[in-house]
Parts: sequence; structure tokens; C-alpha cells
Amino acid sequence: MTRRRSLLAPLAAAVALLAAGPAQAITPGKLQARLAAEMASAGPSSGAFVMDLAEDRQLFARRADRPYIPASVNKLFVTAAALRRHGGDATLDTVVLTNGEIDEEGVLDGNLYLRGGGDPTLTVERIENLAAQLDLTRVRGRVVGDETRFDLLRGATNTGGARDGEVGGQLGALVTSRGYAGGGWQNRPAAVAADALRRALERRGIDVSGAKVRLGATPRAAVELARTVSAPMADLIARTNVPSDNFIAEMLLKGLGAEFGGGGTTEEGAAVVRGELASLDVRPTIVDGSGLSRSDRTNARHVVLLLDQMAESEDGDVFLGSLAVAGRSGTLASRMRRGAANGRCRAKTGTLRDVSSLAGVCTTKGGDQVGFAFLMNYVSPYAARAIQDRMTNAIARLR
Repeated sequence: MTRRRSLLAPLAAAVALLAAGPAQAITPGKLQARLAAEMASAGPSSGAFVMDLAEDRQLFARRADRPYIPASVNKLFVTAAALRRHGGDATLDTVVLTNGEIDEEGVLDGNLYLRGGGDPTLTVERIENLAAQLDLTRVRGRVVGDETRFDLLRGATNTGGARDGEVGGQLGALVTSRGYAGGGWQNRPAAVAADALRRALERRGIDVSGAKVRLGATPRAAVELARTVSAPMADLIARTNVPSDNFIAEMLLKGLGAEFGGGGTTEEGAAVVRGELASLDVRPTIVDGSGLSRSDRTNARHVVLLLDQMAESEDGDVFLGSLAVAGRSGTLASRMRRGAANGRCRAKTGTLRDVSSLAGVCTTKGGDQVGFAFLMNYVSPYAARAIQDRMTNAIARLR
């Protein structure tokens, strides 16, 4: 099997001379012994799987087929499905439409509809840009916020859909600034967004004195007047995985349900993810996007299988590039700053109370691409991270 050159290779080469210490390369046999010793200290509720991706050759396995709580490693499943279904260039758009008539003087006799597309990065500034695209002098109707693409549950499954600070925002199809205002939650986020449009129009000298804000659905016959687009999906998944952003992950999940499933709900999005991954013979139990739920389950072998198949795909560089770099970025910026893994490995972290996980890909000293997953439950996350870092450094030393 031919595999494209890893995007980690140039980075690994660049930092090789800077990595602390003259860490010697090790053989596969020594790697197995090192990983076995580390897994013994991780306890019986931990699983690991390590594979040479170029040769599809197992290098190490320990309870690799037992299901564990993955924590934020769960985001790998959601972002992989989002990338495969949407494509890397896809955007999540917010659109202004109307069902009224605009006369020669720019007077709109009808409503303006601000229709949300589930963009997790929507800002008031971009809504102001929408106002700048509108060639109007007056709006005789209302400004209507349309959040019907998603359901109205502001949180994920962990709180039964109630607002949850751990998510890092309020979920919704039309939400600005993650649903925060002045250090607290926005009341009716879609109405806040619609009012931001009304205010922006007013600042531009457009008469909106009668354009009160309300919520509702956009009529099917409405025509588009303006549009703002999110960053492309390739960037959105990186914004999810590198810092482990719970809010974006949950928004992407609902978006998958809205676009490819039965509706913009967490449950429908999870069903889309499960269906997409089943085509790769990867079958996790997914109930949310962020991994905050302790009902999410997967095994280490399936995580590595996902990494393997994504690395082989045409979007391989995009997907692997969405992971934090050991010792350099995101949730790994302060980890593995010394040792062979620094700059050679990209990975996704996961942490909950008594849960710690790490999964990713290393370009080893021997130039091979090795995928790994360590899922550790009922452990001290602090101690587990130290074990994972030693294991990852050992993988990176493989010759």
C-alpha cells in the first residue's frame, strides 16, 4: 500500500536538532516492552493500540477491543464525519432574505429574515457586514431571526439539553459570540442576532423605526439579499481539535443532523456520525459531539483504524493537520516539550474526571507513520498524562 508523505515529516525534521536530549532510537521489541510496562502502571481500566500505518502492522495492543470512555477523543469521530460529509471547502452560511418587495427608492415592504446556518463562529461584526450588503433606505416589516435549522436545546446530552458552561456556549442555529453577552448568557440568542442586524441597519441610516424584532421561520419563497460565510470546514475542524473546543464540536454535530440526517438535533447528528463511521468499519457509541458525556464509548483499535483510514484519504493532510502538535500547539503545547515526540507527533487529548485519553499519529525516527490510541479510565488524569507522554515519546523513537 502506498501512503502519501506525512505532513509531520517536515516539522519533525525541522525540530530534530532542537529536541532536548540525544534520545536513542529503539527497536519494535523494546517499544513493546516499554509500552507494556507503562500500561501496567495505568491500571486494568485502560486500553492501548499502536499500529504502523504504512504497513497496517500491529506494534502493540493491550485491551485494545474493550470499550472505554474516550472524553474529547470523541471529537475525532465528529470532525472526521464532518470533513467526509461536508468536504473541506464547505462553509456554514448565515443569510438575509425577504418575502417582500423593494421599490426603486430602496424601501422594503416586507420582513427581513436573518436565517442561521449553524455557524459556531458567527460574530456581531459579520452581521454588520450583512447590513453593509443591503441596498435599502427603509424596512416597513420586521427583522426576523430564524433559528429553525437546529432544535432549541442550548446544551448537550450531559445536561439534558440545558445550558452548560462546560460546553462553552449556547447551541443554536443563529448564535453570535457563542451566546454570551457581558459575561453572562444571552437571553434568546437568535433574537440578539436579529437585533444586531436591526441596529446595524439603523447605524447605516436605514429607517427601521417600525422593524421590531421577532423569531420565526423564513418563508420558502423568500429571496436572498446578503450572505456571510464561515471559515471552511477544514479550518472549523482544526478550531475544534487543536484547542478541544466543546462548543464547535457540538455545533458541528447538530449541523450534520440538519444537513444529512433527520434534523438539527444532537441525536440526529450522532446518528449521521455513526453511519458515516460504519462505512469505515469503525463503530463507536456516540451520544454527543464534545465527549463530555460519560455514555460515549469506543475502543483503542477503532480510534487507530479511524486515524489510519483518514490518513489514507484525500483529506488526510487536512485531518491530521487539525490535531495539536506535541510540545507546540493547542492542548499539547505544554506536553512532551522534551523528548522525541516534540514536533513529531500530532494528537487529540481527552480529559474528564478520572478519565484521560490521547490518540494521534507520530512520524518516528525511522521515518514511519505510526498511529496510537491510549484510553485510560478510572485514573488520575495527571498521572495518566505522564504515562501517555512517555509512551508517545517511545513511539517517536522507533527506528
